[in-house]
Amino acid sequence: MARIIVVTSGKGGVGKTTTSASFAAGLAKAGHRTAVIDFDVGLRNLDLIMGCERRVVYDFVNVINGEANLKQALIKDKRLDNLYILPASQTRDKEALTQDGVGRVLEELAQDFDYIVCDSPAGIERGAMLAAYFADDAIVVTNPEVSSVRDSDRIIGILSSKTRRAERGEEPVTTRLLLARYAPGRVQKGEMLSVEDVCEILAIDLLGVVPESKAVLAASNAGVPVIMDEDSDAGQAYQDAVARYLGEERPHRFLNEKKGFLGRLFGSGNS
Repeated sequence: MARIIVVTSGKGGVGKTTTSASFAAGLAKAGHRTAVIDFDVGLRNLDLIMGCERRVVYDFVNVINGEANLKQALIKDKRLDNLYILPASQTRDKEALTQDGVGRVLEELAQDFDYIVCDSPAGIERGAMLAAYFADDAIVVTNPEVSSVRDSDRIIGILSSKTRRAERGEEPVTTRLLLARYAPGRVQKGEMLSVEDVCEILAIDLLGVVPESKAVLAASNAGVPVIMDEDSDAGQAYQDAVARYLGEERPHRFLNEKKGFLGRLFGSGNS
């Protein structure tokens, strides 16, 4: 059976869809059959970041409503044979997602895939609650700022109490932190929370730290998950996070500011 992973946060604009796309691509690159679903009905950004927006014919809501089957709606990734995308509807209301309908789609996907990555909308609206409800694992994406961390803390509470696993008294959802848009220089100036601050507040395991990087925007504009840019710092950070999720031990990079040539020559620290 597939492992269902929800990528979630309390606040919008923190990097959930970037994370969903890169995480799904990373799992597929590692040889696992992976489906990634956009739960953000009405907005739909995942297909843009995956570079398949022109190939959307049927969507998640069409499948729930019986207007199309999964094979018709799933879009095979251009780059990775193991990766498929199920886009959200741009024209429907968020109420179009039902617990029974989402459950049926996930159950059918679970027969063919190893991992199902659910790209959740922000906050606690219907799509976000349904994406979280069926999760086995959760990646809580937050930025190193107080409002983002506070909202993430609320989501962690929901993951511990309002999921199918919680209702059934099963093992709780495995919840891990991905800290995005981290800028060590701004942390040193007191403009951002440190990794230690965020981990202390949220009290969940750290899966990865993704540095603030121009590569993320460039990849999004090109319709390519940033993990595919293996030379970029953000791409490498996502590769590390996927490897850790799959059980590999890797040190956390990008926690310190990169030094210029003179800094490397005369300083002892490195990134």
